[in-house]
Amino acid sequence: MINGAHVILYSRDADADRAFVRDVLGFPGVDAGGGWLVFRLPPAEVAVHPVDGEPTHELYLMCDDIDAQVEEFAGKGVEIVRGVSDRGWGRLAAVRLPSGGELAFYEPRHPVAHGL
Repeated sequence: MINGAHVILYSRDADADRAFVRDVLGFPGVDAGGGWLVFRLPPAEVAVHPVDGEPTHELYLMCDDIDAQVEEFAGKGVEIVRGVSDRGWGRLAAVRLPSGGELAFYEPRHPVAHGL
């Protein structure tokens, strides 16, 4: 029986991005050995979208109030690299990770499965 999911973020500066996940996002975690941190995620869901080209995978964090979340990130000195945009299915934005990568987050306007 499947009992969870494990998401991997590849990073050019894993230590800095781990600190971001721990300190900025506030996700609790465990040391899996040798400083290899694994973090607990909030409730999650998975969706399968059709694609014509080569398949890829994406990670989006979800929030209840994207304007408040943007304000919280800005207050912590986090760079907002994509301001809030309305996509119909939700309002989307992204922040810069310390390694230079982006992490997207959105306020869904569609029914969510993570509360089932």
